[in-house]
Parts: sequence; C-alpha cells; structure tokens
Amino acid sequence: MATEILMPKLGLTMTEGTVDAWYKEEGDTVEKGEMIASISSEKLTHDVESPVDGILQQIVVEEGGEVPVQQPIAYVAATDAADAPQTVEAAAPVNEEPEKQAQRIFITPSARRLARMKGIDYTRITGTGGRGRITRQDVEKYAAAGTSDTEAAVLATPVMEPGKGLTGMRQTIAKRMWQSLQQTAPVTLHRKADVSQLMAFRKEIKENAEIVLTDGQLSINTLLTRAVVLALKEHPQMNAWYFNGEHQTVEEIHIGIAVNMADGLVVPVIKHAEHMTLTDIGQAFRHIVDKTQRGDFSGNLLGGSTFTISNMGQTNIEYFTPIINTPEVGILGVGTLATDLALAEDGSLVTKQKLPLSLTFDHQVIDGVPAAEFLEKICDLLAHPYALVL
Repeated sequence: MATEILMPKLGLTMTEGTVDAWYKEEGDTVEKGEMIASISSEKLTHDVESPVDGILQQIVVEEGGEVPVQQPIAYVAATDAADAPQTVEAAAPVNEEPEKQAQRIFITPSARRLARMKGIDYTRITGTGGRGRITRQDVEKYAAAGTSDTEAAVLATPVMEPGKGLTGMRQTIAKRMWQSLQQTAPVTLHRKADVSQLMAFRKEIKENAEIVLTDGQLSINTLLTRAVVLALKEHPQMNAWYFNGEHQTVEEIHIGIAVNMADGLVVPVIKHAEHMTLTDIGQAFRHIVDKTQRGDFSGNLLGGSTFTISNMGQTNIEYFTPIINTPEVGILGVGTLATDLALAEDGSLVTKQKLPLSLTFDHQVIDGVPAAEFLEKICDLLAHPYALVL
C-alpha cells in the first residue's frame, strides 16, 4: 500500500501550501526521515520528510503547485508501482496528437471544485497561472463566456498573481503581504515616544543592580515589548484576530517579533507574554531570535501571535508603514532612537531622547481614537519606566 505525503499545517491561518521543489523524482528510493520536498507557507520554507522507507511512486503536486493543508502531495510505496494511486491525466479528443493526450493539466483545488460545481470540463480552459495552471478566475471567465473556447481564450487574459515570478520564502512573503492588504483596511499612526527617563532608568538599574544582567532585561526591545504587553492588557481590542469574517479578542498575549533573514522576514513568537517579567521577556526574546537565525523552526516557534512588533531601528529609519501580520489587527513599527532639542519649564534648552513609533491597525475593526489611545499608553509607559516593573 502507498503512504500519503501530506501538505503540513504550519501556522494558525495556513489553509494551503506551495510545493517549491522536489528533491527526488518518481521512482527514486527514499528513506524514512529523508527530505524529499520543500514547501512554503506562513513566511517560511519548510522541508518535508518521507514518513517511511520505500519508492517515491507518484508526485501529485508539481513544483509551483498549491494544495490545501492535509492533502496529499505525493505517495511513497514499499512495493511495486501497481500499489500506488494512478496519475490522473486529462482526456484529450481522439484526433489529438499523442503528446497532447499525455499532457497533464495543472489546476488549483478551488478552481477544480468550482469547475465541478458548474459542470465545466476544465481540460478545455487555458490556464493563466504559473506553469499554465488553471486558476479559479480562469474557470469563472470560462463560465461567463459560455462554451465557446474562442470567447474564453479572449477573456482569459493573464492576470498578475501574487508572488508570480518569485520562489521559496520570497514568494510566500509576497502572497502574505498581498493577502494582508486585500483583507484589511490599514491605517498608520506615527508619533515619537519620550524615552529620556527610560534611558536614565536603564543606567540606574545597571549601576545599582547587585547581579550581572546578562539576559537582556534592560534592552530597548525587552522594555518596549513589556510596554506593549501592558498596553494590550488595558486595550484588549488590539489583542485580537480578524480572519474570514470572524473577529475574536484573545485573552492570551503572544507577541510576534519580526526577524530579518537572508531569504526574507520571519516572525517567531513570545508566547504568554502577559505572565512574563522583564527577565522572562529578555530571555524569551534572545531565545526565539537565536533559533530563528539558526533556521531552527521546531516546536511552536512560529504562528499564533496576537500582536507583532517590527523594529527597524538598526537601519536609521524613523517612520515606516508596517503591514499587518494577519489575522492580527495591529502591528507596531519601531524606528531609530533620536536626540531632539526641547524647552524645559524654565525656558532653557534640554535634550530629549525620542523613539519613533508607527502603529498600523485594521480600521475595519478598530477606529482611530482607540488606536491612538493604545499608542498613547505605550508612550506613557516608556516615559514612566518604573511602571514596567510594578
């Protein structure tokens, strides 16, 4: 009997994945635990292992093809090829050339379902997707044109697909960013937080602590994360998911941290940050960033975040417009620390250290005033740093 190789579910919102590459060909011998394919979804590339020893009898999803999670992408069998499911190929008219008869038809799962529902022979449709894959839009245009292949060919003009022309993690990121902009109504608020007292607080603690602080307890990232967590507790509408028409406020606070890698952006997660001290956050921050940069995505490192922080302070960028990490409803962008001149109460000039912040939120579920109040709370906590340890 053949063993199915399934498309894994790697994240909370993952509904389908893309096969980026096959490391083996049909007929090759494979061993249990051997990497046989690379798939991408949820901002990362993931290798798929063979669950058994045997022969790679059938590749169901070709490179570049998409399939829903928990659906087969290939079959491995320990016996002869007769035990494996047979490849389903499109039937061609009798008078077609032999090579045309053997041609495989690539079609997305949603397009296949729609064609079946409308009673359409999808083998007559010209696909406009990658590798000539038939998309749902192709089926809809064919249905609108009736049964005329000529009319369908005219209507089925190529449409730019998200991620087309890209591969691997870059393609997945492109699709995720496009999806976010299609499903949200993003608005971004910008302001600077006065962190002068915060910097003095850090210096005071370092000078007076009786222990060596080696866990990043007082790093800007740790202190900012703590401020965000406390602000989310006071403004729970920002700690929520909105996906496929369903809105859910989440009690647990899971902070996603955007980490830049050579292949793209990855968002590991600090789980249950609402229960963490500064030391806990510092340790967790360092742990998830180290694992991500090593390419270790084991366990529940990715997925499930309720709010994300993206820090571009190392790039000398002040403000930017971060894209919401759906299904979340908000994301905080952090710019580079700056020193500004200000007037003291006595009229003298003083220097203030300011941290630029950019809050993007989904205006579908959150209005401008509560979003501004949430950002104000973060700034207030950073301006009164002792509140971060109480």
